[in-house]
Amino acid sequence: MILVAGPYRSGTGDDPHKLEANVRAMNLSALHLFRAGHLPVTGEALALPLLDAAGGARPGDALFDEIFHPVAEQLLARCDAVLRIGGPSEGADRMVARARAEGRAVYTDLADVPAAR
Repeated sequence: MILVAGPYRSGTGDDPHKLEANVRAMNLSALHLFRAGHLPVTGEALALPLLDAAGGARPGDALFDEIFHPVAEQLLARCDAVLRIGGPSEGADRMVARARAEGRAVYTDLADVPAAR
């Protein structure tokens, strides 16, 4: 299981179209990993529906802080590796640092991810 970590809010000004583009980039990377035999996951795929159910009004509100990064951190604990994509992102960089500290593989290019066994 590989966590795809990339920017969600960084550089978007919380513009919904830019946020959606960031999620799409992570999902496209996840699709590539899936087709290579891996089980890809994104924190966004789990956190965003929870935020919606909780009534989160906007990125960065109190519910966002309660749910968004904590979901990714819990998810990372169950992953074998991280694929870091995209540009600057404090949250994604935190996931990479934690993965490395815990001895998990970290990839920065899809081409470097070995085929699933």
